[in-house]
Amino acid sequence: MSVEAPLAFVKPREPKPEWLKVRAPGSENHLRLKELMKELRLHTVCEEARCPNIGECWHHGTATFMILGDVCTRACAYCAVAHGRPNELDLAEPARVAQAIDAMALRHAVITSVDRDDLADGGAFMFAETIRETRARIPDCRIEVLIPDFQGVEASLMEVLDAGPDVLNHNIETVPRLYRMARSGGRYPRSLELLDRSRRYKPAIPTKTGIMMGLGEEVDEIVSVFDDLRGAGVSILTIGQYLRPTETHAPMIRYYHPEEFAKLKRIALAKGFVHVESGPLVRSSYHAHEQAEAVLRSKQPPA
Repeated sequence: MSVEAPLAFVKPREPKPEWLKVRAPGSENHLRLKELMKELRLHTVCEEARCPNIGECWHHGTATFMILGDVCTRACAYCAVAHGRPNELDLAEPARVAQAIDAMALRHAVITSVDRDDLADGGAFMFAETIRETRARIPDCRIEVLIPDFQGVEASLMEVLDAGPDVLNHNIETVPRLYRMARSGGRYPRSLELLDRSRRYKPAIPTKTGIMMGLGEEVDEIVSVFDDLRGAGVSILTIGQYLRPTETHAPMIRYYHPEEFAKLKRIALAKGFVHVESGPLVRSSYHAHEQAEAVLRSKQPPA
C-alpha cells in the first residue's frame, strides 16, 4: 500500500505552540484524587512523569497507577521519573491499588511501573498480583498493563499474561537509531520481541504500544517502525509529542503540527492498526478506555 508524501518540517516555536497549552489542573475531582493517592500511599505516572493531561484525566476520574515504587533502575534520557536505588517491595501495594480503583469506580484501569532491574522477575509478580486483587474486588473493571521489558525474560512476561489483563501495553518509544541516546537501558529488538511474544502466547489479549515524536527521528524511520509493529501483531498505537521535562533531559528537536499527527494516523491505519491515537498531547494511557473498546468491537462478528 502506498505511503503519503513526506511530512513538512515544522520548526520549533517559542513560546510553546497553542496546541500544546493545557489548563492547569485544579478541579475538585482532581484534588480529591490527589488526596486519595496520598492517603493510600500510591504513585501515579500522571504525576511522576508530569503528564500534560493530568487535569483532564483526573477531572474525569481516570488515572494510571505506577507500582513497584517511584524510583527507576534506569535513566532514560526523556523520562522525568526519578532513578537510582529503589526501595524494598511493598507487598500490600496491589491491594491498595485495587482499593483505589474501586473508590474511583473505574471501568478501565491502567497499571504501569518503574523499571526494576534489581528484581529477578523485573516486578512481574507484583503486576500479576495487582491484576488478581483488582479482579477480585472489581470483576467488571477492564485492566490494561503498561509493562517494562523485563530484560527480555520470557517467564516474566508469561506471568503477567497468565494473570489475565485485558490489554498488554509496552511502549517502543522511538526509532532504533535513537535508542542509544534516549533509552540506553532498552533494546529495540527486545521490545519488539516482547510484543510479538505476547501476541503469540495469548493471542486473545490485544497488544498496544506508543511512540514519541520530536527526538530527532525522520518520518521514514517512523513508518518503518509501523511496519515492524504490525509484523509483531500490535493492534493499538499511540503517537504523541515529546516534551522535554527539564534542561538535563534529551533535547526536543522539533514540534510536530496537529496536521502532521493526523497524517501519521492515516499512514498507521493504512498499515492495519485497529486503533490509533495521534496528536501532540497524546500519551500512552490517553483515552485508553476508548482504545480498548475499539479493538474489542473489531473482534466481534458482524450482526
